[in-house]
Amino acid sequence: MASDVTTLPLRGRPADERPAGGHRWRTGRRARALVGANAVLAGALALALIVALSLLVVVIAANRPSPLVPITRAHFFPHWVAGPLGGLWPSLTGNGTTLEYWFTGAMVVMYISYLVLVRCAPQLPARWVLGAILAVHVIFVLAPPLTLTDVFNYINYGRMEVVHNLNPYTTIPVLEPHDDPSYSLSNWHELLSPYGPLFTLLTFAVVPLGVAASFWVLKSVLVLTSLATIFLVWRCAQLLGRDPVAAVAFVGLNPIVLVWGLGGDHNDFLMVFFIVLGFYLLLLAREQREAGRPPGVGWRGRLLPLSLPDFAAGAAFVAAVGLKASAGVLLPIVFVGLLRAPRVLLRVVVGMVAAGAVIGVASLLAFGLHIPDLSTQSQVVSNESVPNLIGLAIGVGGETEGLRTIVTGVLAIIVLLCCRLAWRRRDSITASGWAMVALVFTLGWVLPWYVLWALPLAALSRSRRLRAAALVAGAYLIVTWAPASGRLWNEIGFHPESTPLGRLHQRYVKELLR
Repeated sequence: MASDVTTLPLRGRPADERPAGGHRWRTGRRARALVGANAVLAGALALALIVALSLLVVVIAANRPSPLVPITRAHFFPHWVAGPLGGLWPSLTGNGTTLEYWFTGAMVVMYISYLVLVRCAPQLPARWVLGAILAVHVIFVLAPPLTLTDVFNYINYGRMEVVHNLNPYTTIPVLEPHDDPSYSLSNWHELLSPYGPLFTLLTFAVVPLGVAASFWVLKSVLVLTSLATIFLVWRCAQLLGRDPVAAVAFVGLNPIVLVWGLGGDHNDFLMVFFIVLGFYLLLLAREQREAGRPPGVGWRGRLLPLSLPDFAAGAAFVAAVGLKASAGVLLPIVFVGLLRAPRVLLRVVVGMVAAGAVIGVASLLAFGLHIPDLSTQSQVVSNESVPNLIGLAIGVGGETEGLRTIVTGVLAIIVLLCCRLAWRRRDSITASGWAMVALVFTLGWVLPWYVLWALPLAALSRSRRLRAAALVAGAYLIVTWAPASGRLWNEIGFHPESTPLGRLHQRYVKELLR
C-alpha cells in the first residue's frame, strides 16, 4: 500500500486558478461544462437502464417456471421460491428460448450501460449512484434463486449435519435421506462439501428455521453483506484519496455480480466482505499512526499500545479463507506487503494466528480432522474456461491433467510476482487485485460471479490496467455464461464438449450432479 495518505483529487479547477486570456478561459470552461453535462446525462441513463433491466430480469424469472430458475419445473414453482414479484406478468411468453434471448439481451445492455457508468461516475452526484445501488439490492433481495442452485446446496449440507448427523466433509449428499426437503432442491449429490468451515457453521445456524426461511435469511444476509462491502469500499477510497463515488459504482453496479451473484445467492459476498474489511482496517490503523499516536518501545511496543485495527485485519483475512479457500492466495501478498513495517506485520500475524486457532478449534469440534473437498472440485472443468480453451487450441481436446498442473504453476508464479509488486510499491491492494484476476483466468471451473473477487481491489487501486482487466474478465464471463451463448456456439460450430476429453469432463460433472 502507498506509504502516504493523499487528499481526494479535486474534480475541477479552483476558481482562482485560471489561465491567461479571458476569452480562451471562458471557451475552455464552456467546453468542459458541455462535456460534463453530457457525462452526467450518459451516466444518469446508464443508472436508469441498470435499475430498470434488473427489475425486468427479476420479474421475468419470478413469473413462472423457466430455465432462469433451475429448481423450477412444470407445475412446481412454490410461492416462497418465487417471492413477492412472482406472477406479475401473466401474459409473458413461456417459451424458454425467447426468455433466454431476453435474459441475454438484458445482460448485454446492462453491461454496456455499466461500462458507460464507470466512465461517467466521477461526474455524477453521489446520491444518484448510492440510490441506484440501494434500488438494485432491494430488487435482487426479492428475486428467486437465479441461474444456479448453490444456495440450496448450502442449506442441504447444513441440514446433513444438524438434522441427519452426517458430516458433509465425509458423507456425500446422495447418502442422506432423500425425503429431506432440501435434497430435491440441491444438485451436487455426489460431491463432498467444498465450502469453508466458517461458512458451513453459518448454514448450521439457519437449519432450525426450515428450508424456506433458511433460503430467505441467507439471501438477506448476503445482500446486507454486499451493502456492507460497498460501504467499506467507500471508506477505503476516502482513506486512499480516491473518488468514492466512482469506486462504489465500479463495485456495486456490476450487472454480472448483481444478476449471477446477488440473484444467485452466492457465499462469495461473505468472503469478499472480510477481504475488504481487512484492507480497510490496515488503512485505518495507518491513518491512526500518521495522526501521531506513540508507537511504544521495546518488545511491548511491538504489540502495545494495542492496535486493534491491525489485529482485526489479520483476523479478517483468515476469516475470509475460513469462508472460502479462494481468499488464501492473498495471504502471502499481504504478508510481503507488510515486511517493511515489522511492527504492523507482527500485529497482523498475531491476529491471523488467533483467528486461525479459533476457526480451527470450531472446525475440529464440528467436523473432526476433515476439511472441505477442494480436490474433487478442482477436477471439474467448464467448457469455456481459459485452461480448457487453451487445451482445445493446442489440440489436446481440452484441459488435461498435465495442462492443469502447468496452469497451477503459472498461477503460483503470478502470485509470487504480485508479492514482489506489493514489496516494491508497498501496494498490497493492487497486487491482490492482479492475483484475483489471475485466479479467475486460471480456474478450470470458472463461474460468472467470480469477477466479484477482483472488483473492490481494482476499484481502490491506482492501476487503470487492473480495472480494465476486471472489465475484460466481466465481458468474457458474460459471453461464456449468458443463456443464449450455447446457441451462438452452435451457429459458429464451436463444440468443446464434443472432443473425447470434453465428453469425459461432461460425464464427470453429470456424475457429481446425479
